[in-house]
Amino acid sequence: MLKGNKVGLRARHEDDIPILQSELHDDVANAARAQGRPWRPLTPGSKHSQFVVDDTEQGHVPFSVVELAGGTLVGTATLWGIDDHHRSAHIGLGLLPASRGKGYGTDVVAVLCHYGFIVRGLQRLQIETLSDNEAMLRSAERNGFVREGLMRSSAWVMGEFLDEVLLGLLVQDWKPDSKG
Repeated sequence: MLKGNKVGLRARHEDDIPILQSELHDDVANAARAQGRPWRPLTPGSKHSQFVVDDTEQGHVPFSVVELAGGTLVGTATLWGIDDHHRSAHIGLGLLPASRGKGYGTDVVAVLCHYGFIVRGLQRLQIETLSDNEAMLRSAERNGFVREGLMRSSAWVMGEFLDEVLLGLLVQDWKPDSKG
């Protein structure tokens, strides 16, 4: 397990999937904002759930996020779009509704940076998020990410186009102790 100050990132367990499915995916408004594709209902136990892990996929590393104090599942985190040639990747996370607003997001971003830069030897990490996602913007910036651009009307979310913010962090600019 990779450990931060408040959370740990561990392999996805089979019994995490129904919780993540019901708390993250089945919340249509939240899922529509978090995914880059249209929401659709999934049958319970479906092998097509985004939370089912394909261990053969090398460019996508999903984690379950747990509280260090007690081991309670609080969300999901992902290093995705891993490009070993350019040594870059994207990061993303989703916290269960009851776990939001507790500083877990900042800690998850910090642990994903450690994993990307130290464990994987990457040069660049990137985040794309909706421009009104203040929690993700704060978590990213507290970890040293810099706003690099605004992608106007780039995300179709629940009947309207929204702007996305592009943030980046280079390994030489990363400060492991910058975790807000």
